[in-house]
Amino acid sequence: METTERTNSPYPNIPPAIESNDGDYRDSGIPSTLAIAGHPIHPVIVTLPIAFLVGALGSDVAYWITTDFFWAKASMWLIGVGFVSGILAGITGMFDFFNIKRVRDRSAGWLHMAGNIVALVLTLINWLLRMGNPELSIVPWGLALSAIVGVLLGVTGWFGGELTFRHKIGAIGTTREMQS
Repeated sequence: METTERTNSPYPNIPPAIESNDGDYRDSGIPSTLAIAGHPIHPVIVTLPIAFLVGALGSDVAYWITTDFFWAKASMWLIGVGFVSGILAGITGMFDFFNIKRVRDRSAGWLHMAGNIVALVLTLINWLLRMGNPELSIVPWGLALSAIVGVLLGVTGWFGGELTFRHKIGAIGTTREMQS
């Protein structure tokens, strides 16, 4: 049995949400514009706000079930640290968004960015609602905002994965496509 090298993308093309590009599939990838020793910073930093904000959803649910003040205070801190680390992750992601044309040419880049901006705005609102009295705003609005942010992070994380794995952005490659 003879094998042949694949020249077209094996992935589905379902515009506008999921785009496959044969050129992206064939090239070696575009390195991130913000990296240490070739390792992109954005994928490392995004794990922090995701962990903190999903943790806040968990502590909101724990407060809802137990009404223990500990969980209200934990949620407030997790949301605050999630917001600050989310801003840092957003700044690192913007380096690639503005410096790599392929990111702006793919709908996944725009959906990833816009969805994360919405998640950060909702996180800030959720954090501000809890200032002064962390218990007062958890049920129902704080819990609802935490759940919406959790879902948004799942969706935007998917699009971030599309950029990395399908479009080979932020990968270790030889393609130099840093155009405005």
